[in-house]
Amino acid sequence: MRAIRVEDAVGTVLCHDLTKIVPGECKEPAFRKGQIITEKDIPELLNMGKSHIYIWEVKKGQVHENDAANRLSWAIAGSGISFTEPKEGKVSLIADFDGMCTINEDLLVGANMVEDIVIATRNNRRPVKKGDTVAGVRVVPLVIDEDKLQTVEHLNEGQATISIKPFRPLKVGVITTGSEVFYGRIEDKFGPVVKQKIESYGCKVFKQIIVPDDVEQIKQAIYTLMAEGAELILTTGGMSVDPDDLTPRSVREAGADIITYGAPVLPGAMLLVAYLGEVALLGLPGCVMYHKTTVFDLMIPMVLAGEPISKAMVAKLGLGGLCLNCEVCRYPMCTFGTGA
Repeated sequence: MRAIRVEDAVGTVLCHDLTKIVPGECKEPAFRKGQIITEKDIPELLNMGKSHIYIWEVKKGQVHENDAANRLSWAIAGSGISFTEPKEGKVSLIADFDGMCTINEDLLVGANMVEDIVIATRNNRRPVKKGDTVAGVRVVPLVIDEDKLQTVEHLNEGQATISIKPFRPLKVGVITTGSEVFYGRIEDKFGPVVKQKIESYGCKVFKQIIVPDDVEQIKQAIYTLMAEGAELILTTGGMSVDPDDLTPRSVREAGADIITYGAPVLPGAMLLVAYLGEVALLGLPGCVMYHKTTVFDLMIPMVLAGEPISKAMVAKLGLGGLCLNCEVCRYPMCTFGTGA
């Protein structure tokens, strides 16, 4: 850095904060470290009693932190992302619409392995709302060698580190199994919970079919919903290992491809994930009826964002898959399901 006359400082980079003091009114930074001095700043600097300032000389092959943050943002962002203006060298990435925050974890790690690069994101496969901040980007020094930025840009060529996948408003069918509900011995309290939760994502439950614990009737209910255009089928009840709980067997005999029966998530271990053609079928464990947040909440964003569920994806839920049953539930702003 070096000292120069304020009048000669246009276009240079300030090396330190400059504080403005108005007795009895304020004491605050009027100019911040890293700010690029413009023509209109000269009178203010002179009024502050600054005839000389320290500036940083940006040499060829170096990039100022604000410009670097902008370039990094463009390099890593995919669809559904907007940017803030740089502030103190940082750019925030903002969700353009409701959807699932999707992170390419390998690209993220690769970029952060480049010296002086800082990219911090939300957890992967988390639901976000329009306007949510999903990532922050900056570089460590005031100026950075351009080849480091180029490394990140080349890493992300043709792909995105972070994007927002919009939720699809699916046509949802619900199958409630259980002879006790079918014959009216008890009231169905599972269906309303599932309906409220899935419709909060913009979906529509177009039909609920209640059937006894009978394989043929459960299969027929699946076929009926498929014939009527269901894009997602949810089953409630019959998911335990008791001899009368026949939902997994019924789904298999209906011709569905079982991805997993069981998930390393508590609450939610007895989850069933299957596909009948392109239609996802989720067998929901009983905990969904009475726990505020369960494995169902982890699966909804992935299904509605159109991500095919694999056994590996479900297995990965085990990292962070233990709900801590906080007195006040803050999901998705918590550790539950962070391995996803």
